[in-house]
Amino acid sequence: MPPPFLPTAPADSAPPPVRGPAPPIARLPALGRLARYADDPAVTDLLLDGGGRLWRDAGRGLEPVDAAGRLDPGEARRLAVAVVAAGGRHLDDAAPCADVRLPGGARAHAVLPPISTAGPLVSIRIARAEPWRLDDLEHAGMIDAAERAELRGAVLAHRNVLVCGPAGSGKTSLLAALMAEVAAHERIVTVEDVAELAIDHPHVVGLEARQANTDGIGGIGLAALVREALRMRPDRIVVGECRGAEVAELLGALNTGHDGGAGTVHCAEASGLGARLEALGALAGLTPVTLRAQALAAIDVVVLLSRRDGRRKVELIGRLAASGDGSLTVLP
Repeated sequence: MPPPFLPTAPADSAPPPVRGPAPPIARLPALGRLARYADDPAVTDLLLDGGGRLWRDAGRGLEPVDAAGRLDPGEARRLAVAVVAAGGRHLDDAAPCADVRLPGGARAHAVLPPISTAGPLVSIRIARAEPWRLDDLEHAGMIDAAERAELRGAVLAHRNVLVCGPAGSGKTSLLAALMAEVAAHERIVTVEDVAELAIDHPHVVGLEARQANTDGIGGIGLAALVREALRMRPDRIVVGECRGAEVAELLGALNTGHDGGAGTVHCAEASGLGARLEALGALAGLTPVTLRAQALAAIDVVVLLSRRDGRRKVELIGRLAASGDGSLTVLP
């Protein structure tokens, strides 16, 4: 006899209707209407432009997603607000820009009018479902076998690595793959503006910056977090991206025995890396001479990435050196 709380169907009742398979559960439900377009493993970016049109990058550069249709301004605004709310922040007229980390592995940035000159803008960077390894990057064509062996050797030898390249060139992916090669008994501490690094390693702890509230208080920047990381018994310190004064803290940490660390810097050409580092150092009050000395002592390997026609590629593996006039240059 069935338990009393399970109703039984009459003997002459019709059988229940046959149902098809349940629809797949979106990996990033916080994206709402856009979630199904993020489930394609090839998609790395989804972009909503001011006209309500959706674009994607699936490894061939940006292309419109015609099946998505256009969102009217009201729907686009509601989507932007909901995505940011899913990341724990507010998006409204008082705070029209926000950058958040979403559950499931994505980073979202949203801007509302009138900061956006058209309609609401949403930019979503989608993390890979499985963390990158160097073998995966070789298979994807970003590196070749010799580069994979050289980079792996640099990590195992506790050499400090700086990854540079333009936006969307794969700096975060390469950094995660490099740190996945670290020995299992070592502790990795990551410091990021918005947490994106997914590292296939048993002992990774992360620190994420916090923006100030609307009253201008409560903010914790990357420079402060690098100092906190030094107190956490790290074997490796990884700074997701140096954008300002934290470059001084990172170089200082790498020069005080924390070998095998890594970080990324926006820089399109190897010839511009020295000027970029000097500009960041100036934000921390470092003179060009001091910055150059710190960088030469701290950074062992420079990896330059490029992105052309949607393809990410390692352009150069080299080292920092001082040129004849004392400025920094990168040598193969």
